[in-house]
Amino acid sequence: MSDSYFVDPDVGFIKEVSQLGGQDLKKCFQCATCSVACPISPDTKPFPRKEMIAASWGLKDRLVGSADIWLCHNCGDCTALCPRGAKPGDVLGALRAYAISEYGAPKILAKSVNDPKKLVPLALLPAVLFLVVGFLCNILFGVQWLNFRPGGDTIVHANFFSTWLVDIIFIPTFFFAVVVFALGLKRFVADIHANALLEGKTTKEKIDPVGFVQALVRTVPTILQHKKFTECGENKERATPHMMVLFSFIALFIVTNIFFVSLYIFGQHGPYSQLNPVKWLANVGGIALIIGSGMMIIQRLSNKEQVSSYKDWWLLGLVFGLGVTGMLAQLTRLGGLAGVSYFIYFVHLMFVWYLFAYTPFSKLAHLVYRTVAMTYLEWSGRK
Repeated sequence: MSDSYFVDPDVGFIKEVSQLGGQDLKKCFQCATCSVACPISPDTKPFPRKEMIAASWGLKDRLVGSADIWLCHNCGDCTALCPRGAKPGDVLGALRAYAISEYGAPKILAKSVNDPKKLVPLALLPAVLFLVVGFLCNILFGVQWLNFRPGGDTIVHANFFSTWLVDIIFIPTFFFAVVVFALGLKRFVADIHANALLEGKTTKEKIDPVGFVQALVRTVPTILQHKKFTECGENKERATPHMMVLFSFIALFIVTNIFFVSLYIFGQHGPYSQLNPVKWLANVGGIALIIGSGMMIIQRLSNKEQVSSYKDWWLLGLVFGLGVTGMLAQLTRLGGLAGVSYFIYFVHLMFVWYLFAYTPFSKLAHLVYRTVAMTYLEWSGRK
């Protein structure tokens, strides 16, 4: 006789999953076509059928703390072949969005980032923060870190919004995001391991840190090469723009750190020459960010079968806005349009602040959670 399992459905959880893009969940009649169709599903305990069943029953604890919802890359194979139009890929995407909010703290901010009604106040928050902190620094320290009349024959963004003011605001914001991720990942790893033991996905009782780091090293090349994307049949073209956006972020991260060292260690102030190799990397990264995110927007608009919710457009808008404002701030500076350039630079800083402050609560957090889930799969030896 099989073991009995008491089911206590969470109706509120089912409703939230539907609102996050899983509105076709109830169409599933558990035929398992999705698990058979998925080219990247593990051989043991394959997804997404078991996730579709658990979501239908509102088994929140079995899903939020599951590594398998992160192994799915939403390539679209299962959705294209589903005979009922239940769109399993979109359901798993909704589950990931719910999990991000669940592991993010403070909860009020996690909920607000995914609430379209909170878009305007969240968008204006950094503008108010910049102005308040800037004026306070001017008054308390007798400096001109925020100067609306920078003057001079050369347009220098730092004369309008000082690099010191930027770092006073952005460094704490960055570490805030790091702490939020650290706390969330601590719970996430504990939950996915507990669920893996419960479901028989692993026999390893404890996670050894050294082995986990080694698994991470083996996993990173798979992520950088986008191997999982290229294994999919549907939407294979998504691999190219995703890779462009990923590598553009890496390039711009490198550039930011180089300029940070140049400024505070060697005292080399910008703006830097367009002939500077680091500037080349910055421009290539910025252009790749615009083209990659633009392609993603076009693909999502043209794919009528894919569910597009607020969280998807929020992320695409953020990434595209980052690239466009960054390039326009530079082009208007080179073109001598001082007022326009300073304004666009201010808007660009707002987008950068969004990236730091809101990433742990937005869809972009999948970069961290999916990496950890894939690392866990590698560490556990599940094939």
